[in-house]
Amino acid sequence: MSTEETSRFVRLRVELVLEVLDEDEVAKAALGRLAGDTALPEAERAHAEAAVTEDTAEALAYLVDPFDLVSEVPGVELQQASWSSERVDYDPDSPEWDLDEDDGEDDEEEDGIG
Repeated sequence: MSTEETSRFVRLRVELVLEVLDEDEVAKAALGRLAGDTALPEAERAHAEAAVTEDTAEALAYLVDPFDLVSEVPGVELQQASWSSERVDYDPDSPEWDLDEDDGEDDEEEDGIG
């Protein structure tokens, strides 16, 4: 039997490139979310506040939650998620940024929407 026939688990890979138009707005939004996170211990809160204030990529990583992407999808439950963010030099005309290009991995079934 193939993995597709025996496993109920699906790995969904999503890559986003965002243009930050207002770093202060992103930082304020991240600080607002931190302020509303009552489960966050104070020591971690101070570290997180410094990180989102100093680095827009960190602020975005705090604001973009994979659970939010799938929480309303019927019939699925998020089992595990990891994500990161980094500043990149983006050139939409560069072949490096061609999202339709095969990434070299052997995915039996991949649907690209874009």
